[in-house]
Amino acid sequence: QVHLLESGGGSVQAGGSLQLSCIVSGDSITRYSLGWFLQTPGKEREGVAAIDSNGFITYGDWKDSVKGRFTISKDHVKNTLYLQINSLEPEDTDMYFCAAAPFFVSKPLLPKMYNAWGQGTQVTVSS
Repeated sequence: QVHLLESGGGSVQAGGSLQLSCIVSGDSITRYSLGWFLQTPGKEREGVAAIDSNGFITYGDWKDSVKGRFTISKDHVKNTLYLQINSLEPEDTDMYFCAAAPFFVSKPLLPKMYNAWGQGTQVTVSS
């Protein structure tokens, strides 16, 4: 079982940027599909972006403003997953989680596809 640890969240003003990191330990991320999810209190987790072991990327489309502002990437040497968020909006305020699943998943933005989760990092955007 891999262990995931997120960092990089914080409080920023609208229009700013953040890079979230997820350090994975216990195995090489080359063997995993990885994803970023967000969760608003009282709601289900939603998939933000995912990248499989071949590097194929899927972005969520729950709101049009996600397009072009969120970028998922990974570094095999550092065994780390990243989420770059630009032009932050107050509506981006949420807890962000990274997750891992062995090799490939059929629905990369569906939380139940993943069996390893980090503890989350809070992103708060003020207007």
